[in-house]
Parts: sequence; C-alpha cells; structure tokens
Amino acid sequence: MMRLSTSALVCHALADRFAGVAVREVEVAPPGPGEVRVRMRAAALNYPDVLMTRGGYQHKPELPFVIGMEGAGTIESVGAEVSQWATGDAVVLQKRAGTAAGVLVCGADAVRRLPAGLDFAEGAAHTVGALTAYVALVRRAGLKSGETLLVTGASGGMGLAAVQLGRHLGATVIATGRSLAKLEAARRAGAEHCLVMAPELRDEVRRITGGNGVDVVFDAVGGDAFDTALRCLGWGGRLLVVGFVAGRIPTVAANYVLIKNLSVIGVRAGESGRHDAAQGRENLVAIDALAAAGVFRAPIHARLPLQEGAEGLAMLSAGSVTGKVVIEL
Repeated sequence: MMRLSTSALVCHALADRFAGVAVREVEVAPPGPGEVRVRMRAAALNYPDVLMTRGGYQHKPELPFVIGMEGAGTIESVGAEVSQWATGDAVVLQKRAGTAAGVLVCGADAVRRLPAGLDFAEGAAHTVGALTAYVALVRRAGLKSGETLLVTGASGGMGLAAVQLGRHLGATVIATGRSLAKLEAARRAGAEHCLVMAPELRDEVRRITGGNGVDVVFDAVGGDAFDTALRCLGWGGRLLVVGFVAGRIPTVAANYVLIKNLSVIGVRAGESGRHDAAQGRENLVAIDALAAAGVFRAPIHARLPLQEGAEGLAMLSAGSVTGKVVIEL
C-alpha cells in the first residue's frame, strides 16, 4: 500500500490565541504489522488540547503535531498479523494526540468497537470524559451508593460524565458551575442539586447534607472552585484533583487535611492505564459497557468542520461550552 496525504488540524507552533494552529496536509503511512488504518469520522476536542497548543500540558508532543485525544471512525485497512479487525468496522480510539485527521494509523489494540447506540460524533466524545470519571470515582475514590458527590465545572465534558456516573453508582450528586442556565445539562444528566459556585456554597451544601458535608469532590476546575469545594467536604472526605481549567493551581493546608481526616487524591486516567495495562483495559471495557447501557452520553455543544477546529479550541478556552465540541471529518 502507498502512503497517502490527508487533511489534519495541526499545531505547528506554540502560541496564544491558537495562532500556531492550522489545517494542513500530512502524510499517512500504510499500516504495518499489528496496525490498522482508520478513516476518521469525528474527533472530540478537550481542554488538554488547548493546553498542548501553548506548551502548558504535562504531555508535550514534538512540533508539529496533529491535535485531538479521542475520535471515532471506520477501519480502512489492516496490517499483517491483525485478525480481530476487518475493513468497515466502526471503532473508537484514544491517543495522546493525533485524532483530528482524515486518516490515521495506530496499533490494532488501540481501537475499540463503537459502543452500541452511539453515532460517530458521540463515540468520538465518549472516552476522555467517561474514562476520567470512572478512574476517579470507581478506582480512586471508591464512591459508594448513599454517599454525596460534589462536581465542580459540572457542565463541561468531564463534569457531566462524573454526574452521570455518580448518579448511576447511587450517590446524591451536587452539581456546581458558573450559572444555573449552564447547569441545566447537569440536572438532565442526573444531578439532584444544582448550585452556582460562590463563597456561600458551603452553607448551601451543609443545608443539603444535614450539616455533614459531602463525601467526595470531583474537581476539574482548580482555582477558587477548588478552594470553595474543599470547604464543603465532611469528615473523612475525599477530594479528587482532576485538572485546572481555571488556570490557577491551588494548594491545600496540611493542617486542614489532618483536622478533617481528608484524602487528597490525584487522578490521571490515561496515565494510570499506561502504568497498569491490565486495569487500563478493564477500565475501557467498563466505560464502553456503560455507554452501551445508556449511562454515559456526552452532550455535544457543537459539531464543527475541520476548518473551524481552531474556533472550537477557542470555545473551550473561553469556557462557553456545555458538553463537548466535536470536529466532524
């Protein structure tokens, strides 16, 4: 098979306001042994994509790189020693970067079947949020039925996935965000209480929980939201550190952690799968089964053509997105 050229959303220089992002042609090699070539149908954008275009994320791909951490498409061709996939199979995949392209090549074990009931855009938007919520709430926090979960930034892709999973696990879910209008998506996803993030949030949470505070906080926002949510935890609570969309990386006073018997728990869902491959595969099987069962459904805020990919990143950066932004290819 010959190499081919395909259009892709490429970061060719690290810059603010996405000045280094453009649609360019990239070459794609034929699939080698153990590899598949995927004709991409959709790719979802995530906040880490925004950070990578500025060099501000933990993973720093070598320039130039194709943007996109998750996507969906169909198998176009398979390399030698690949028997589990056939041309035309509908698949989803997650990469550290590279999904916002018309065609890509990856390992055959890196793709999974598109969960039943999802279209390509929904499948593209599924993995990052669902996997983060699953690793955070199931693996790291051990959230139990009857506990109370507070989710910051609950109208975003990760926040909504945490709301959906928390409700499925039997927790009482308190969704927080910048406005009640945006939190309507969290209410539809299963949140029993929707509260605007404000200094008086702690009093509202105490009222809801009968003075006990919440058992678990899922925080992908950081900044002031982290500080406020920390004060909402009850005795023995668990605080999940997921990300810092607000920009400021907060700190925790060790004496406060001691006095309230708290646990502060870091969550790197993708990295955890790379450190424990067997558990990583189990996590993916679990979230795909939950998606097929209707537990996970990523609301799509916007479906954009590839040429408007930089505009999609700007929407994420501005915090104006409810759910996910998807590039349709």
